[in-house]
Amino acid sequence: MDSTRSLRLRELTRYPVVTSTHRIHALPVYIQIAEELRQNVESGIYRVGDQLPTEAQLSDRFNVNRHTLRRAIAMLRDEGLLRVDRGRGTFVAAKPIRYPIGKRVRFNEALKAHGKEGGYRLLRASEVPVEGAVARNLNLPVGASAVVIERIGLADGQPIDVTNGYFPSDRFPDLVERAQNMKSLSKLLREEYDCDHIRRSTCVSARTVKPNDARILGVPLNSPILLVESINCDRDGTVVEYGVTRFRGDSMELLFTNS
Repeated sequence: MDSTRSLRLRELTRYPVVTSTHRIHALPVYIQIAEELRQNVESGIYRVGDQLPTEAQLSDRFNVNRHTLRRAIAMLRDEGLLRVDRGRGTFVAAKPIRYPIGKRVRFNEALKAHGKEGGYRLLRASEVPVEGAVARNLNLPVGASAVVIERIGLADGQPIDVTNGYFPSDRFPDLVERAQNMKSLSKLLREEYDCDHIRRSTCVSARTVKPNDARILGVPLNSPILLVESINCDRDGTVVEYGVTRFRGDSMELLFTNS
């Protein structure tokens, strides 16, 4: 049982059980409000993606001040039931997609396990001179040529991540042209270049989304993302890709596996 769920149970078991029609005054008001809103979601009054009424409307509905209302909203946000987008409002949150980080990339399989259809939208494929982290992680000299493939990862047509993948141009000739109509990068590398790329290392950090990624992912500027830097190699251990992926922090969970 996760910590937020345990906290909710401890809070509720300290007091008599409350229903949406009969409140017990011994229960703190913000917990009463949270429980009623939770029941609204569970009964389908508010569905995933729906925006809740404004703070002013909810304060009037429950006859409380905004401080009390915000405590209730914060409680449900910490449980993962709601998300708060600054400047936009409060929404019913979708259950996060658990994405396994293992030796192989399994984007579509991970989404299928959640009953979602995976897909990509290509933003660009071009050759660029490498420098900095790209040159260092591809083991290339500064100024050498690499192919960058930037794409949006989709779940049921909705963006959940943005990835920049860098590939040595000498190892993957004509990759720019072949990437234009690809449906699976792993399949393309395997069938066209006999490259079964395997993840060698992964570094994960939390960041605030940058403006361009916020626009692509459809999230507010203050939103958190999970930044994942990965180095992939072929069967011989030669580095073939350096990838930088920005996952929506409100939609994704990363699970590290050994497979």
